[in-house]
Amino acid sequence: MSLIDTLNVDLKTAMKARDKARLAVVRMLKAAVTNEQIKLGHELNEQEGLAVLATELKQRKESLEEFSKAGRDDLVTPLQEEIKIVKEYLPQQLTEAEVSDLVTTTVAKLDATSMKDFGKVMQTLMPQVKGRADGALVNRLVKSALTK
Repeated sequence: MSLIDTLNVDLKTAMKARDKARLAVVRMLKAAVTNEQIKLGHELNEQEGLAVLATELKQRKESLEEFSKAGRDDLVTPLQEEIKIVKEYLPQQLTEAEVSDLVTTTVAKLDATSMKDFGKVMQTLMPQVKGRADGALVNRLVKSALTK
């Protein structure tokens, strides 16, 4: 079942259950996926769909951080619920240890030794972890591995 089909089914389920929070999030995800399909001019493949969902999750996490800093507790709780719902559509996230292992393997495979090789390592690594790991975490681990 494609991502858009899954979202349509979940949209109907949320409507029937009168779950307003889930309904709003699913509608937003469906709109983001549809907009990306229109922009690209074709049905999204799995990787493209995951990229859209990862972007939506990242936006919410950034908003959560900003709201927390500003002391807007009234906005933090609903946003945490949204994040939880968006995460349901993403594959299981890799742990920091798993990402670290991938970084170590990629650095060794490419024989990368300095920060000059950062771009090569990231270019090889990011498609492997797309949608399954935070880019900032990957970036930090690659820099750490290359500066040893």
